[in-house]
Amino acid sequence: MKAMILAAGKGTRVRPLTYDLPKPMIPLLGKPVMAYLVEHLAKHGVTEIMVNVSYLHDKIEEYFGEGHQFGVQIGYSFEGYTNDDGEVVPQPIGSAGGMKKIQEFGGFFDETTIVLCGDALIDLDLKSALFEHRRKGALASVITREVPWDKVSSYGVVVTDKEGRITQFQEKPSKEQALSNFISTGIYIFEPEVIDLIPSGQSFDIGSELFPLMAERGLPFYAQKRPFNWLDIGSVADYWEVLQDVLKGEVAHMDVPGIQVEDGVWVGLNTSIDWNGTVIKGPVYIGSGCLIESGVTIIGPTWIGHGSHICEGAEITRSVLFEYTRVLHDVTLHEMIVFKDYSVDRQGEMKHSTEYSSEEWVNARDRRQHRRTEGDMIYAK
Repeated sequence: MKAMILAAGKGTRVRPLTYDLPKPMIPLLGKPVMAYLVEHLAKHGVTEIMVNVSYLHDKIEEYFGEGHQFGVQIGYSFEGYTNDDGEVVPQPIGSAGGMKKIQEFGGFFDETTIVLCGDALIDLDLKSALFEHRRKGALASVITREVPWDKVSSYGVVVTDKEGRITQFQEKPSKEQALSNFISTGIYIFEPEVIDLIPSGQSFDIGSELFPLMAERGLPFYAQKRPFNWLDIGSVADYWEVLQDVLKGEVAHMDVPGIQVEDGVWVGLNTSIDWNGTVIKGPVYIGSGCLIESGVTIIGPTWIGHGSHICEGAEITRSVLFEYTRVLHDVTLHEMIVFKDYSVDRQGEMKHSTEYSSEEWVNARDRRQHRRTEGDMIYAK
């Protein structure tokens, strides 16, 4: 069985996390979200996986290689070009356009293929979905979920008849214009003939162009309504909520790494905690090589990335600190994500270090410590 992972987008709604990382490489429990997808595909017998890449493509390619460590074979299709100065320039050509390019180049889509976005956690029974797809004689199937009406504008909306055949597909309509609150999860099953519908040599999108075309032509195009966990990282707020759910143990098959030193508190190797006056209420994960000074308060769900340093008197509540973050004395972080030069709250309001005074936030590269700090930020009161 074959699969394709869509991984060429910039992930603008998840900035600042995607300034230095492609969206599929955003970490959950210290591992890129796309790694969970590859593992899930391998578990269901998928052995050949194609990935279209563009923005920061090297981060994905270097981590996954050719897939040997996952027991699969991974290939890549880069979307972009090399300019006259020898610079590699990303230029995505749309999710469907990327599929067409792959087919014309090497003929990958020669059998039923699972296509999925590289930025969501799923536990979908792929074999069961494939069985329903074939039973209905579908040319294409879309796995759907019901969402609250005020969320429909963030997704592709699926309208079906009573047999589940898709009659209309609306790409991110307003709440007032939406004809349904069942949305596409970005998980599709395609027959090879679908690729023939995609024009050659131009940018073409699955949700806004290919699916409306299929619905308009009345092709055997079906929605599947299945019970499964689907955690979409569409925005910074989504990422914050997903990680909160993971730490609370509400996501099946995702266990917090490290050693449990107290109820709900896990730590990585070579981490030092001064328990004198320190209060840690789980669920909390503190990565390897961290230093937690005395008098610190950490309230979960909180994730502290490896190599971080939390100074005396600091208070951290329901926050996510990426690796090598230093929080100075008596600073309070409440429901924040800290990523290199940026902080962002759970609503997605972002600040760069330059928006703080020098007393509030100092770049760690200007204060070399005995540990690695280059490129990291120091929070100060």
